[in-house]
Amino acid sequence: MIDLHSHTNESDGTCSPAQLIREAVRAGVETLGITDHDTFGGYDQALTVASAAGVELVCGIELSTKLHGHSVHLLGYFLDGGCLAEFREWVLEMQASRRERNVRLAARLRELGFDIALEEAEALGRGMTGRPHFARLMVQKGYVANLRQAFDDYLDESARGYVYRREPQFAEGVAKIRQAGGIASLAHPVRVNGNVPGLMPELCGAGLNAIEAYHSDHGERETELYLELAEQYGLLVTGGSDFHGEVKPGVKLGTGCGNLRIPCDLLERLRAGLRPRGSAPCTETLPHGRGSDQGREKP
Repeated sequence: MIDLHSHTNESDGTCSPAQLIREAVRAGVETLGITDHDTFGGYDQALTVASAAGVELVCGIELSTKLHGHSVHLLGYFLDGGCLAEFREWVLEMQASRRERNVRLAARLRELGFDIALEEAEALGRGMTGRPHFARLMVQKGYVANLRQAFDDYLDESARGYVYRREPQFAEGVAKIRQAGGIASLAHPVRVNGNVPGLMPELCGAGLNAIEAYHSDHGERETELYLELAEQYGLLVTGGSDFHGEVKPGVKLGTGCGNLRIPCDLLERLRAGLRPRGSAPCTETLPHGRGSDQGREKP
């Protein structure tokens, strides 16, 4: 079984890297992508544990980017080439931006009457503290009934507690991933604000070369739509549960909400879409993914 979208407690998941590997073994996941938000911390820590457990790890990351003023998440895969050091330096800049936003977010929540300190949120989120950790605090302190209410009423982009964080534009995020020799995939497209089919020329024009067709939030109709878009635009296909542990108890590794069925040849097709190592400099403009039947289940 393959699952290319998971999170550890190095970002907004609840499992430590070692716990995530044990969960992968229990669930029968043989190939796992760790895609923590704006950090490689979970992947780095899991490498040795995964090797001992016989789980193949795919180096991944999930970036928050901006498109037309709205947040769009971008998955990067196979970021282990010669230019990874430069990419990691850039990621550190994104982490600094997150920290600065958190200072202002804590202040904003106090303005709204909530006794929330940055240090409390950081105790939950450590180096990659984000809005989910502030939401958990609000639930723990009884200010809201659940995480969804925390976001709907205070933390989402349109809510009154939201504060701006400098995020890279979508095109910049794609370029950084591609320059590092990786695959740039549109994460959970069902969550993208706007008409995804109508946005595809712009996204592909920015260098996007994959789309996450298989995801726990996708029903059959959505999956089929994104597979059709992949075929139409020559994109590679990625897929994963978006496992977070206790934060999303209904989402399981490998199977999502019971609706996730990732083709066994998906990983092989992704690797076929990578350019050969050393074939071009890191600043090369790469072609889109190849293979018109990418990601289709075999009959």
